[in-house]
Parts: sequence; structure tokens; C-alpha cells
Amino acid sequence: MPVLEINNLTKRYGKITALNNLSLTIEAGHVYGILGPNGSGKTTTLGIILGVLAQDDGSFSWFGDKYGANPRKEIGAILETPNFYPYLNAAENLDIVRVIKGLPPQNYDEILKIVNLYERRKSKFRTYSLGMKQRLAIGATLIGSPQVVIFDEPTNGLDPEGIAEVRTILQNVASSGKTVLMASHILDEVEKVCSHVAIIKNGNLLATGTVGSILSSDMTVEVMSTDAEKLRNVLQESSFVKKIYDHKDFLECAVDQSLDTATLSQHLHDKGVILTHLVSRKKRLEEEFLEITQTK
Repeated sequence: MPVLEINNLTKRYGKITALNNLSLTIEAGHVYGILGPNGSGKTTTLGIILGVLAQDDGSFSWFGDKYGANPRKEIGAILETPNFYPYLNAAENLDIVRVIKGLPPQNYDEILKIVNLYERRKSKFRTYSLGMKQRLAIGATLIGSPQVVIFDEPTNGLDPEGIAEVRTILQNVASSGKTVLMASHILDEVEKVCSHVAIIKNGNLLATGTVGSILSSDMTVEVMSTDAEKLRNVLQESSFVKKIYDHKDFLECAVDQSLDTATLSQHLHDKGVILTHLVSRKKRLEEEFLEITQTK
């Protein structure tokens, strides 16, 4: 049974449609990234499924309604900028979150170790760096060991070191078996952390599936020869070449991932083409994302 089912969610702000008939299914154990530019409807989606915002149309259900109208004890979430009391330390702030969630007292040492704040557990929140504050917010989502954790732009505003540290923590949380739902506009973050991705733009769902299926299975190959015209002609006649793009210093080809560069080089050599440049790489999510969002 899915952890979360979203059916045709629509949200309007006056003449602006923030979400337009959005439907998603999140299965247990998935690490699901909602990816889109700023203003695409990511935070609106999270706000609705967490009960902070009311949708205009559509519906959603958590855990197949197993927990009735109040499934929040099984969900930990950061929505936008986390707020804690500046004069309290880490454990004291986490305890306030526990009380709000109506959970019994607990020791927070393990959570603070997971988010790398154990050594600063007695320091007041106001002394924390931005990265430490974000890590404490991640820790807050783990209180009560919920089945699902939700993060809204978890590395927003952090420096490269902070991004790397938070990303590692997210990967560790995901590997623990929890279902993770993360909204982000950072492509690299989604690609490295998530197993599944939904791409949205202007409130519309453009693509969804495993990261591997959204990523093209094609290889991108850069080639150049002293005889550029002959190179192009041979490539156009080759069944394994799907697309050819012109660049100033080379031709870029989309080829099947099963084709290795040695085979390609030998094929061209047999056709009388001597390469002066050959580089292959897997198409990355950034390229796929730009193609999807620019053409739809």
C-alpha cells in the first residue's frame, strides 16, 4: 500500500494556479524528490499534504487512512525555514518538538549523533551556524522515529561544506529505511540522494519515475575529426546514433548506452574517419531537467 497518494491536487492564489491537478504516488521506502524551479509549486504541495494549506480541488491520503484523520505522529517534517528558541540548547529545543507531537519523553543523544550535533548539544541555538541550525531541524524530524520524513529545500542558503554535510545526513536517513520526501531545486542534490523524482513546473507535473528512468539511458559522445563533413555523414548513416548536435569544436551525439568508445572509434576508422577528439559521458539529470522544462 502506498505511503502517500496525491490525486489531482489544485491550488489557486487569485488568478495564479500554483498547482494544477497534481497526482503522485509515494511507495514505502522510496526517497522521492520533488524537483522544480523556484515558484514551481513544491512548497505548496508539501504545505497541503501536511495540513498547513487547504487545496481548492483534489485529495490526498496518508498510509491508506490507516491512522485516520491524524497521521502526523508518523510524519516528521521541515517546511521552509526551521524555527527554534534561541536561548535553549539542542536537546531542550527537540523536547519542545516532542511535546508538540504528543510523544513520551526520550533521550536525544542518538538523534544528535546522527546530525553531528552531539558535541554541541549543550550550546544555545543562537550560537549555531546556519548549517548547524539546519541539521538540528533534520534531527527534529526524527523524533518519535516516524515512518516518513519530509524536507523542504534542506540545503537552501548553505555553503558548500554545509551542503555536503547535510547531504550526507540525508543519505544516512534514507538508508535507514524511512520513506523520504524532499523538495528541491538543486539537481545534483536530487540525483545523489533520491531514488525517485517528480519534475514540476508552474504547478504542472512534467515527468515522474525512478531517477534512472528520468535520466536518459543514452550516452553522450563528443567526437571530432580533421574531416568534419565526412564524420557527420558517417554518423548520420550509423544506426546506433540517435541525435547529432553541432558545437564549435566538436559534434555531440546521443548513442545507445551499450555502445563503448572503442567500438565507435573502430567503426569510424573502418569508414575512413580518423578521430582527433573522443569523450563519452552519461547524460546527467541537469540536461534532462532542462530538456523537459524547456520543451513543455
